[in-house]
Amino acid sequence: MTELYIVRHGETRGNIMGFKQGQIDGAPSQLDDNGIKQAQNLHDRFDVSFADQLIVSPLTRAKDTANLLNAGRHLPVEVDDRLLEISYGDWDGQYDTDLKAKYQKYFIPGSNAVYPEYYKVAHGEQFTDVEKRVADFTDEIQEKYPNQKIIIVTHGFTVRSFAQNAVKATDPLAFKEPQNCSVTKIEIESGDQQALYYYGRVFE
Repeated sequence: MTELYIVRHGETRGNIMGFKQGQIDGAPSQLDDNGIKQAQNLHDRFDVSFADQLIVSPLTRAKDTANLLNAGRHLPVEVDDRLLEISYGDWDGQYDTDLKAKYQKYFIPGSNAVYPEYYKVAHGEQFTDVEKRVADFTDEIQEKYPNQKIIIVTHGFTVRSFAQNAVKATDPLAFKEPQNCSVTKIEIESGDQQALYYYGRVFE
């Protein structure tokens, strides 16, 4: 059995400012002071030294979170582009308030989350695009690292996509994006059978 422990990166200024970070990697998308504290807190309460490998998104907010988690643990680290956040296309870097003013019908009421059809106007990735690259990653990891424990540091929508795939959810809105520096655990049995052990757990 392969065990995946999937961590969402720590809080960024972009999370607080309310804009679509997507795949941008500029200054507003770096960890803020609270995001650093969140990652340090997780380091102290979720000791990753039990794992065999750490795999991380190439975006700085994820790599910085991974470095804080791995401090003193010295797990081998890989970077994988398939762990990138969803690309919101033309919306990357734009404020949610501005986007809602123009594209209200594509936003879920009461939140900054979008319906799957958003891509038609934003020219971004479809939800299923992210799920597909996450599925490809998961299949490869299960084959490459059977019977190992893997720490993954990635992004909110990507974590959500792991969970969607694991339970084969047909509702694209079945999972909300988890909190910053929360952990999701998925177990993969032989034959590619996946089980969602827990989702978005915050270690306090």
